[in-house]
Amino acid sequence: MIKAFALAAALAAASPALAAELQIEIAGEANGTVTVDLFDDVAPQHAERLETLAKEGAYDGVVFHRVIDGFMAQTGDVKFGRLGDGLDMRRAGQGGSDLPNLPAEFSDIPFDRGVIGMARAGDPKCGGAPGCKERGEFLNSANSQFFIMFSPAPFLNGNYTVVGKVTGGMDVVDKIKRGTVPNGAVVGEPDHIVSIKVIE
Repeated sequence: MIKAFALAAALAAASPALAAELQIEIAGEANGTVTVDLFDDVAPQHAERLETLAKEGAYDGVVFHRVIDGFMAQTGDVKFGRLGDGLDMRRAGQGGSDLPNLPAEFSDIPFDRGVIGMARAGDPKCGGAPGCKERGEFLNSANSQFFIMFSPAPFLNGNYTVVGKVTGGMDVVDKIKRGTVPNGAVVGEPDHIVSIKVIE
């Protein structure tokens, strides 16, 4: 009995503590609810950002603009990615909220299926040439966009912030409309977030 308790305590200590739960309503080719537990102790600033924007309704109507089969589905561009007459899918993915960018909160949690990561600017490709931005500027550029993993992607480990994990509705995630071009950009009518409810 004592060994079982010690094992349970050790497993609990090794797992990230959970903060708020998000209930994401998705519509399009995928229709349904996705439940996400945020990792408050692992990425407190990023978890708080998702909660704040969700409570404001900032994600309502925001599309999944980049979806790569076997990799991930990206959404969260609250500036350029909202459904409506002004939606330009060529710009979706280039914006964020009016809040400041966040410093990276990298961890040793792997990017496995169902993990939620925070999108950021890609690493510089100028190799330190004059005028090249420092890599830190790219690492600390997450704002509002996030992605849900379809499959494990070890090359992301330690390079992007893990902010949570899907605990229900992966069958809905699996049906999100895929992009049809090499970079995963969605052509035509994209799937979108109807709303995100925060359960505390």
